[in-house]
Amino acid sequence: MSDGPPIFTQFDISADTVSSGSRPQVAGDLAETNQLLRELVGAQQRSCELLTELVNQVSLQQRQRTAELKAWKEANPQLAKACRQAAESLAKVHTEFLSGIAQEAADNADDFSDSEYALGEFIDRYGPRLAHFNGVLQLFAQLGAPLPQTETPADS
Repeated sequence: MSDGPPIFTQFDISADTVSSGSRPQVAGDLAETNQLLRELVGAQQRSCELLTELVNQVSLQQRQRTAELKAWKEANPQLAKACRQAAESLAKVHTEFLSGIAQEAADNADDFSDSEYALGEFIDRYGPRLAHFNGVLQLFAQLGAPLPQTETPADS
């Protein structure tokens, strides 16, 4: 299931000797402690297996999505280039837009803390536009991003 080396190794955690003559209760405590420690190690190993499966699943989905995006970009190179140019242009507009919103927020900060209406008005005015703008910008940036370079082993 795992491609890498094992994360945990097995240790013998049992007691070497137990004096049965003077303290028989200690032997029972040690046996119970040893059993609990074994169960704990087993639970940790299972947890690691589950985390490994989760990482493999997430990376599989990411690789699949990357492959689909690469195929789309190869099938639509002009559109990918246009998306990259649009993302670059819109990034400048986005910066100016954010600057204006930040300035207005700074100028009206006292009004926002004093009036729930003023804050709501500000959010209603800029919130949806900013959310849509961010979504469009993110889409263009993702579709226009250069294809990831495949790693090749270094020639020695």
